[in-house]
Amino acid sequence: MTNSSVSQKPVPSPAATNAHYMRSIVIIGALFFIFGFVTWLNSVLIPYLKIACELNNFESYLVAFAFYISYLVMAIPSAWVLKVTGFKKGMSVGLLIMAVGAVIFIPAALTRQYALFLLGLFIQGTGLAILQTASNPYITILGPLESAAKRISIMGICNKVAGALAPIILGAIVLQDADALNARISSMDAVQKAAELNELAARVITPYLIMVAVLVVLAIMIYFSGLPEIDTDKEDETVAAANVRKTSVFQFPHLVIGVLTFFLYVGVEVMAGDTVISYANNYHQIPLTVAKFFTTYTLIAMIVGYIVGIICIPKYFTQDKALKVCAIIGVILSLAAIFTDGYVSVLFISLLGLANSLMWPALWPLALADLGRFTKIGSSYIIMAISGGAIIPLLYGKLGDVINLQQAYWIMVPCYLFIWYYAVAGHKIRT
Repeated sequence: MTNSSVSQKPVPSPAATNAHYMRSIVIIGALFFIFGFVTWLNSVLIPYLKIACELNNFESYLVAFAFYISYLVMAIPSAWVLKVTGFKKGMSVGLLIMAVGAVIFIPAALTRQYALFLLGLFIQGTGLAILQTASNPYITILGPLESAAKRISIMGICNKVAGALAPIILGAIVLQDADALNARISSMDAVQKAAELNELAARVITPYLIMVAVLVVLAIMIYFSGLPEIDTDKEDETVAAANVRKTSVFQFPHLVIGVLTFFLYVGVEVMAGDTVISYANNYHQIPLTVAKFFTTYTLIAMIVGYIVGIICIPKYFTQDKALKVCAIIGVILSLAAIFTDGYVSVLFISLLGLANSLMWPALWPLALADLGRFTKIGSSYIIMAISGGAIIPLLYGKLGDVINLQQAYWIMVPCYLFIWYYAVAGHKIRT
C-alpha cells in the first residue's frame, strides 16, 4: 500500500505498511508517555496540596476524584469529538485541552485556591479522556488482536517510565523541606503561616509552565504528523454476521461486565500509586523525603510486569490467564499490606504495581472482542470506567478518616476478586 492510498482512505490495520506501523507505534508511545507523566503527578499533588491547602484525608483525595471523574463526564463527548475530527486531529485537541488545564494551575497557585487546582485537574483529565478514547482502541486494532496485549504492554512501559519519573521530579521541587514546614506551621501565627503556605503553593508554577509548553509543541507535532487513520467500524464477515441483529452496545454482556471490571481495576491501580505516599507519611510516619519514592517503586513493579507481558503474551500464556494470575496476586498483596506494619506494609502496596501491570493490556482486547462497528462507543464506555480512579480512592480516603488508612485497604480485596471472575468467566459471556 502506497502513501497516496493512505491519504485517500482509512488504512486497515492488518494491511498497513511496516513504515506506517512503526511510525504509529512511536507516536502513540509518546502519547502514553505523556499520559503517565501527567497522571502520576497526582501521587505528589495529594500530600502537597494537603499541606498547602490545609486539607483532611477525604479532601486531599478530591485530587484523584477531580482528575478521574472527567473520564465519566467526557468519554461520550470524546467519542463525538473523534467522530468529527478523526484520531489524529482529536489527539491534538486533547493535548491542547490538557495545556489549558495546566495553565489553570498558575492562578490556583498564586491564590492558593483548592477549587482552582481541582478545576485544572478536571480539565487535564478531559484532555486525557479524548487522548485515551483515541489511543487505546488505536493500538488495539493497529495489529493482530491476539498480540494486542503485547502492544499495549509496550505502551504501558512508556506510560509507567514517565509515571516513575513524575513523582521524583515534581516531588523534588514541591516537597522539598515539606516535612519540616509541616512540623513548623502549627506553631506559627496566621500571617506567617499564610506566607509559608503561599510560598509552598507557588512551587508548582514553573513545572506547570514547562508542561504547558511541552503539550502545545506535541499537539502541533501530532497535527502535522503522518499518523494514519484506522477504520474502527470495519467488520470481517464473521463479526458482521454475528452482529447483524445488534442495535446497541449493551447487547454485548462481555463488554458491559468488562466496563465494571475496568472501573474496579482503575480504582485499585490508582489507589496503589496515589495513596502510598500519604499512607507511608501519615500512618507510618515515614518522612515525605523518603515516602515520595514509593509511587516510583509501584510503577517500576508495573514496568517489570509489562516486560513479562511483552515476552510471554501470547507465546507462553494468554491474555485471560495473565489477568487471572494478576488478580490473585492483587488479593495476596492487599492482605499482606493490611496485616503487616511499617515499611513492609508500604512496600506491599507498592508491589501492587506488579499485580496491576497486565490488567490494562489484557482487559482492552477481552472487552472489545467482536464489537465490530460498536468499537468506538464500546471504547467510550471503557474510558468512562476510568472514573473508578475517582470514586474508589475517595472512598478509601473517607474510610481512612473513619477507621484508619491501613484498614481502609480492605476495599481492594473484593475489587481484585471481581477482576478474577471476569478473567475466568465474565469475558466469555455472549448473548
